[in-house]
Amino acid sequence: MVEPVPAWGGTVDEMIALLAEGDYLADRALATAVTLALKLARPLFLEGEAGVGKTEVAKVLARRLGRQLIRLQCYDGLDVAAAVYEWNYPRQMLEIRLAEATAASRETLETELFAERFLIRRPLLRALSPDPAGPPVLLIDELDRADEPFEAFLLEILADYQVTIPELGTIRAPQPPITIITSNRTREIHDALKRRCFYAWVDYPDAARELAIVRRKAGGAEHRLAEEAVAFVQALRGQRLFKAPGVAETLDWVNALTALGCTTLDAEAIGDTLGAVLKYQEDIARILGAESERLLADVRAERSLR
Repeated sequence: MVEPVPAWGGTVDEMIALLAEGDYLADRALATAVTLALKLARPLFLEGEAGVGKTEVAKVLARRLGRQLIRLQCYDGLDVAAAVYEWNYPRQMLEIRLAEATAASRETLETELFAERFLIRRPLLRALSPDPAGPPVLLIDELDRADEPFEAFLLEILADYQVTIPELGTIRAPQPPITIITSNRTREIHDALKRRCFYAWVDYPDAARELAIVRRKAGGAEHRLAEEAVAFVQALRGQRLFKAPGVAETLDWVNALTALGCTTLDAEAIGDTLGAVLKYQEDIARILGAESERLLADVRAERSLR
């Protein structure tokens, strides 16, 4: 295999700045993991709760580095045909009909049927293909949703960044793609795959960083509303909920409140929009009413002490 060319030659501080230019405010630990993964051409495995910004890392890197983003969304039952390649059977059948009409030889037909023009390249094969802009960013999203046989197959791909197609031979990436794998940890990923990657746990941000994210991405919100909404979400994460809200829900909520013309948080606004931040009825029922009023009072009491 060709010696990998580092996709990034800068420092950790420069990576923090690069991500910030794409409106992604990373902490130093995450920026360090991204930097090392790019410098050493290793896959980056990001694990954490849903909505904390794992997928966004790949999107921002693709934009800021000028690379193509290729996304493989994982799900139960994902197989080689959906992830790597398959043959265009309707076109092959049409080719057979045309060959019969022109009395083409069997040998010629077999050669033509498995030419590259009939090959449908799925995300993993596309990521191994040459790109004038440089190796793409390959996002393997929510690997924990796929089953273990696919995980084992992916391990083989990541070992040499090549895949063998029986009819065409081995296709090898001229340079490894920038590979980012995410997991919401609905199941454990095998150690063998994790060992091939740099690992980073992406946690919920603290209040200061979450407020900075909201101000950057929901800039139309009133200053007080943004502060109170972030503090309220931070308090929600300390409750016993079925699913704690992520940063994505915080942004959705602030945008919803702003769209309704709210300039500050109150019990009525919370009751009207709680479905933007909590996604399970059991959680909404637990927080709605007296509990939301208590949390709001705590948030305002804390703000008054600053």
